[in-house]
Amino acid sequence: MDSHLADVWFELTDLQVSHGSGAVITTTDGVDYLDLSSGIGVVNTGHCHPAVVAAIREQAGRFLHAQVNCYRHDLLERLAARLAEITPDGIERFFFGNSGAEATEAAIKLAKQATGRPGTIVFQGSFHGRTHLTMAMTTSKSGYRVGHSPLPSGIFVAPFPYTFLTGEDEDTAVARCLREFDLLLKTQTSPAEIGSVILEPVLGEGGYVPAPRAFIEGIAERCRAHDILFIADEVQSGFGRTGELFTVDHHDLRPDILVMAKGIASGFPLSAIGASAELMDRWPVGSHGGTYGGNPMGCAAALATIDVMTATGFLDHARAMGERFLDGLEEVRSRHPEVVAENRGIGLMLATEIVDGDGNPDAPRAAAILRHLLHEERIVLMSCGPFGSTLRWIPPLVISEKQVDGSLQALDNALAAT
Repeated sequence: MDSHLADVWFELTDLQVSHGSGAVITTTDGVDYLDLSSGIGVVNTGHCHPAVVAAIREQAGRFLHAQVNCYRHDLLERLAARLAEITPDGIERFFFGNSGAEATEAAIKLAKQATGRPGTIVFQGSFHGRTHLTMAMTTSKSGYRVGHSPLPSGIFVAPFPYTFLTGEDEDTAVARCLREFDLLLKTQTSPAEIGSVILEPVLGEGGYVPAPRAFIEGIAERCRAHDILFIADEVQSGFGRTGELFTVDHHDLRPDILVMAKGIASGFPLSAIGASAELMDRWPVGSHGGTYGGNPMGCAAALATIDVMTATGFLDHARAMGERFLDGLEEVRSRHPEVVAENRGIGLMLATEIVDGDGNPDAPRAAAILRHLLHEERIVLMSCGPFGSTLRWIPPLVISEKQVDGSLQALDNALAAT
């Protein structure tokens, strides 16, 4: 029978799911799969965490939709106050939206209003969304942009230190990228035109590449020197994904604007941007908004999610599983050095680079590995990176030792079978 759904969605699998719990999803025919995609980094607390489900159920009996321009519900301020407690110092006021792309656009709009400058600098390999503006800001893969031109102007692309692709050591790559950032400000635009610089502390779709501390600090210093707002896009790397609530916490970094989504509400559509009160006060009343932002159901889910993540032992477990996973991936690499060129990442945001006999990215082999994992091992896994040759390990943060070890054995099996 013909489907009434648009064909524009890329399909990772053809699984029809019935329910999920923790790191496991179950299909309509009763087969369990280990979900190492987390719905693309969303269900950090696991599928249907009992505390989150209970909060949504309770809220559903009170209010499904309380539009924020018309009247305020009692969870808006509670969630904003809770986010102020867990975000870096200086982030104290919040605007709520529905998705990562919407939040990113809101951050850029705030930066333009606050600074009076129209330009934005992004980094090679970044992914910021699929709306027209965020497509213009996205350089992780041409498929996200092709066919949609002309895209909005005012976006400038600076290099990112992706050492696996360039063959440099980290220090050399960082120094080169910072020099080229300075050159960009001399040749393509000027600080007087740039309102914001937006950076993923770990490239997401671009390859799961952590930004070196020296690079982040160098960019932040340049922003301060030129009165440019520094925006941290933590849509995919936030809410415990890298072992801290936010990746900038690893670097003691205080961004001017913090962008949040994905893991914020364990699967309920919600996003947020946070900034200082002084910065938010520069946003003219009525210049931005949205019908569903701050939805009470999403706020309830987010509050429960934050309670789960800040409970004793939750992040300790995530960090421990991240170390176990990365150590295990290195053991697998030692047995398959001709195929696995590199493993990298922070916490449970990990990547494995698959190469051919000449050391070049091998997308067909990566695709074969994913097929084997799905059909033979019952594991859902995704790829990323510009060539589609990077396996990205992004399990729910509640994944168990047994599930980690089973995933590593399954990868070993897949490498041997392909």
